[in-house]
Amino acid sequence: MDVRIGISQTPKELEVELGDEILREDVLAQVTAELAGDGVLTLTDKRGKTIVVPVAKVAYVEVGASTEGRRVGFGNS
Repeated sequence: MDVRIGISQTPKELEVELGDEILREDVLAQVTAELAGDGVLTLTDKRGKTIVVPVAKVAYVEVGASTEGRRVGFGNS
């Protein structure tokens, strides 16, 4: 599952690839809870790297769909 984080006053965005075992609902709940406070948003990618962003600098968070069960190619209806 991919998560994109837009940072205020910065043209680039952070892309975090989470493990397939992570549920989208869990990520949304974590992001919502952390953005409600004044602390930091912390995510750990599938390789174990931890990303920490001050909540005050977060412009947006885009949580993609789980990659599990995703079909690729022609003829996927």
